[in-house]
Amino acid sequence: MAADEKTDKPSTQHMVAGGIAPYVPKPDEEYMNPDQLDHFRSLLQAWRQELAEEVDRTVGHMRQDAANFADPADRATQEEEFGLELRARDRERKLSKKIDEALRKIETHDYGYCETCGVEIGIRRLEARPTATMCIDCKQLDEIKEKQRA
Repeated sequence: MAADEKTDKPSTQHMVAGGIAPYVPKPDEEYMNPDQLDHFRSLLQAWRQELAEEVDRTVGHMRQDAANFADPADRATQEEEFGLELRARDRERKLSKKIDEALRKIETHDYGYCETCGVEIGIRRLEARPTATMCIDCKQLDEIKEKQRA
């Protein structure tokens, strides 16, 4: 369970990117107030920084470990490893775009609201997925529609 149901405080097991502690809303606090926006901005920026560092590590690893193996099996193994790393970096590139979009929404004060129905996405959901653009109900409906199309 991510939060105590009575107090809505985050569990001690949940930590977010960059060692940033989960946001603890104050009683009667306005949703997406400046403190919350600053928290999510910091969270998203730390996450983006972690992704950039991972890209740098991958590039360094590929340069350092690139070898022209005489054995075709060794060469194939290395190419497969590099392919897996590049696919992971491609997924992270797409995630980076979502992070940038979330940061833009923070600047325009659209962050934290469902793009489908306009309701609050919720602090706990945003802690779990800071790039979320839909409330849980709209996301579930979207997933059901997607399964039906498949």
